[in-house]
Amino acid sequence: MSSYKELLSQIEVLKQQAESQRKAEIASVVADIRAKMQEYGITASDLGSGGRGSRSRGMTVAAKYRHPRTGETWTGRGKMPKWLQAEVNAGKRKEDFLIV
Repeated sequence: MSSYKELLSQIEVLKQQAESQRKAEIASVVADIRAKMQEYGITASDLGSGGRGSRSRGMTVAAKYRHPRTGETWTGRGKMPKWLQAEVNAGKRKEDFLIV
């Protein structure tokens, strides 16, 4: 029977072999995909992955809430701004600041 240290050593060797095999298989698959794309004239944009990331990234969103005195606004996305949090803590409702 193998000792614990021997088993750990075997696990490490197997992990390295598995990673090496994974990289080799990925390289083979990528080469096959590239060959087929070239053969059929397919581009990355044809596949719907132009590498641009999220379609909504960089898009501006209309403000949903506005402070009546300072004019500060918030879209309603992300963390609530300090000005609105202070008003809510003071007893007002978030809906009181909706832009109509």
